[in-house]
Amino acid sequence: MTAPEDGFAPENWAARDDRTPLIGVRLRTDVDLALKYLTARSEAPAQFALGAAAAYRWATGRAGRAPVTGTAVRLVPDLRVLTAEVDAAVVQLEDPTTEAGLRDFTRGVHDALAWVCGYSDSRI
Repeated sequence: MTAPEDGFAPENWAARDDRTPLIGVRLRTDVDLALKYLTARSEAPAQFALGAAAAYRWATGRAGRAPVTGTAVRLVPDLRVLTAEVDAAVVQLEDPTTEAGLRDFTRGVHDALAWVCGYSDSRI
């Protein structure tokens, strides 16, 4: 996946405010709120919600392994690593042999990380 075509280069996103930590292109507080909101509501299908929650936890550095690839990251992943995980989710979603439960989990990861990376305006 490539950067959004809005004329705003990814390397500039982190420069919005040196005092405000970013996860991808989102404020860390916004990602934390997204996780809190997700766990407080019950509208999303279970596996989808688990995938989104896993993505948010990993993106904020609360999980040691990426939810789709299992890649170990010691710190908060940068935009490049987050985007690679979105790409891995796309590959898995396009695989017709992916089981339904895993597909729902992966869709949750994809949609959450797409928002974190700025590829979508729809927060999960």
